[in-house]
Amino acid sequence: MESQTIGSAHLGLRDQVLAELRRRIVDGDYPPGERLTEDRLAADFGVSRNPVREALRVVEADGLVTMAPRRGAVVATPDPKAVADLFAVRAGLEAVAARLAAERATPQDVTRLRDLVDAARRATDAADFSRVAELNSDLHMSIIDISGNRWLSTISAAVYLHVHWIFRITAAHRAPHSWSEHTHLVDAIASGDGDAAEAAAHAHVAAATAAALENLAAAD
Repeated sequence: MESQTIGSAHLGLRDQVLAELRRRIVDGDYPPGERLTEDRLAADFGVSRNPVREALRVVEADGLVTMAPRRGAVVATPDPKAVADLFAVRAGLEAVAARLAAERATPQDVTRLRDLVDAARRATDAADFSRVAELNSDLHMSIIDISGNRWLSTISAAVYLHVHWIFRITAAHRAPHSWSEHTHLVDAIASGDGDAAEAAAHAHVAAATAAALENLAAAD
């Protein structure tokens, strides 16, 4: 019983470190190219090196960190091909989710989506881009939830970790356009028109893809 308790506590600590490490990378606290040593992260999080080492293995598998010769763990820099592939998958997910949401959304669901769009507009006006990125993910995950398709919910978790990361990097340029596109998408869902909602989702992801790739090209 004691070994199970110790193991459970250890996993709990590893999961806490992992969640915080992901958050700091995705939110830009640890920007692309930054070196992340075990000692540095252990000091940042106030933990031993063991849960840090385990968390680094997971974020490496996530694609958020790479292991560089003689440098160790380094925050990954988004690759244009990987981003294009990611957004191709995202386009399919969001188109299906938007169509289903248009068919199934209740008035309360639509109100929830409109509240998120309004909050994103206010955050954009305040130049609070961390909040904008968070609300962007919340909106799209809410549409997936409203779709009622549990497979979309399961598949989308890993996708939106990276979508959030890319959006945060490009948020200063992307945010003013994004919330207006979101308004159009939510209006289409509210109308109950599956075709219009699917088209709005495709248009939104196409614009997001172009903005992300343009930003990456400018950073080279």
